[in-house]
Amino acid sequence: MPNIYLVSLGCDKNRVDGETMVGTLRTAGYNVVHDPSQAAAIVVNTCGFIRDAVEESINLILELAEYKTEGTCRALVVVGCMAERYRDEIRQSIPETDVIIGVGQYENIAQVMGSLIGAPSVVPQNEGMARIAARFDDATPHIAYIKIAEGCDNHCSYCTIPAIRGPYKSRPLEDIIEESRQLIAAGARELVLVAQDTTLYGTDIYGEKKLPELLRSLAALDNVQWIRLMYAYPEHITNELINTMAELPQVCKYIDMPIQHSEDKILQAMGRGLFNKKELTAKICALREKMPEIAIRTTVIVGFPGEGAREFERLAEFVSETKFDRLGVFPYSREDGTPAATMPKQVRESTKISRMEQIMDLQQKIHFAKQGAKVGAVVDVMVDAVADTGEYTGRTQHDAYEVDAVVTFLCERELKPGDICRVKITEANDYDLIGCIV
Repeated sequence: MPNIYLVSLGCDKNRVDGETMVGTLRTAGYNVVHDPSQAAAIVVNTCGFIRDAVEESINLILELAEYKTEGTCRALVVVGCMAERYRDEIRQSIPETDVIIGVGQYENIAQVMGSLIGAPSVVPQNEGMARIAARFDDATPHIAYIKIAEGCDNHCSYCTIPAIRGPYKSRPLEDIIEESRQLIAAGARELVLVAQDTTLYGTDIYGEKKLPELLRSLAALDNVQWIRLMYAYPEHITNELINTMAELPQVCKYIDMPIQHSEDKILQAMGRGLFNKKELTAKICALREKMPEIAIRTTVIVGFPGEGAREFERLAEFVSETKFDRLGVFPYSREDGTPAATMPKQVRESTKISRMEQIMDLQQKIHFAKQGAKVGAVVDVMVDAVADTGEYTGRTQHDAYEVDAVVTFLCERELKPGDICRVKITEANDYDLIGCIV
């Protein structure tokens, strides 16, 4: 059967879409390969969130397009956010592209391939079964990303996602539970819940926030070890959600909570005006009071229009005082079609980069101190990989895969990905931890 190479860029939501396409193609009878030089067709699942992501997607498309002249590739397909946002531009500037598929059409990938390179008959399936078909050669079968909703209703002034992916649309709870059950049966031990805003789950189809109920339903499934919550907007985190996270041992005491800024003036300009610094501080205190061990990951944007020296200094003070466990910093990206792109008082690029570096340096010191304080502690570690030397790499519940810190340790007995073992931390290597099995 024809070989197809598929690569996904961008966020975890794109990862789920990519897995679904891989599974759909395999179920239809195609071979999905890991080497583009062996492929009759190449699929690039793009990211179009900010300018840098668009440039990365374009460069990769151009690089892979060379296989149409130098290799066996007969068709190049571009799918995902950038394809949705810049369909006409791609068609004009990258003529090597044969088909452009928007974000709502990726389930048709097998039919598209049939029209391009010929295909066996397409086998109908649900999304959960497609995901399982995608995972039989996955390097991390113990981790499953579950997209609980599509689109976004927040309409932040700097963001293109609502225009690309449309309004917020929750998946039915029973569909998520069934997909999770199938993935757990296939070997998943950590479920990572993703959406543009996980905290709004259920509001569109049930008329109320249903994330706490979803967490309880997932925790009741057999053999699920960890449930991780990503992309939880602080303005929608409720006391019920906090209490549910605290009560369920399967739910990681970890939350990815993008605040983007601390100052009311900037939050208002960002379209995050439903929340202010006082309420944000209270929310962080509530999380830490109920779960003293919780790791809070966040992101901030520096150089947003109107951010003067005073607003930046206060943001730096807030980061210093709050001491987030994990923090990412991004310079504001001026995106066409967003309200922020036309705002006055745009900040110079050099100033953005300088401010980003200052916050990164500040957070680095906080992170190093927090990691150093863990030396001597005994923690649960989920195994992610084993090296040829017998050294294992894993994570605590306070670290997301491929995002946060890792723990390396030696163990004489054989372990496999997804196993959880007790490890004593013996050394902090700045970002990561080193330990020994208990």
